[in-house]
Amino acid sequence: MRVISGTHKGLPLKAVPGKDTRPTTDKVKESIFNMIGPYFSGGLGLDLFAGSGGLGIEALSRGFSKVIFVDRQMKAVQTVKTNLEACRLTEQSEVYRNDADRALKALLKRELVFDGIFLDPPYKQRQLERLLAIIEEHDLLAKDGFIVCEHGSEHSLQEEIGRLRQVRVETYGVIRVSIYKWGK
Repeated sequence: MRVISGTHKGLPLKAVPGKDTRPTTDKVKESIFNMIGPYFSGGLGLDLFAGSGGLGIEALSRGFSKVIFVDRQMKAVQTVKTNLEACRLTEQSEVYRNDADRALKALLKRELVFDGIFLDPPYKQRQLERLLAIIEEHDLLAKDGFIVCEHGSEHSLQEEIGRLRQVRVETYGVIRVSIYKWGK
């Protein structure tokens, strides 16, 4: 794994030790950023199931101002911090050990609005539509923001969740990526 493009292009990223975390492959990561960017002029990001932090770090490398990384596993949090230090991105990030629901509640209290949200939960838990509904209900996404959902290719997400609209879906083998934005 590595940073694909931007100011930190080519820097290697460590994977989370063990088999509990499935890192986004470089091919899928590059495809995701070709769909949503590929480059940005600032913005606040949320990497909610951060794992190694690859998606959020890629967003920082491509121009996001700041990314908040959240994962419930201590090994993942430690790996994110290691990768951020190696890329010299600790000043542009916050890293928390928390589950997704509690993290969203904490972020609501801070009244944050995100330009980009990356959701890559364990595929078998199928919690994406519930999380998208929370994000939609509480307006956690900026007006021109995007949400990237990574999930198993055997599962299709709803095209509309409240005011959120699925604007793109791509399948890469066993992985499916669904992109959401605010509807008109």
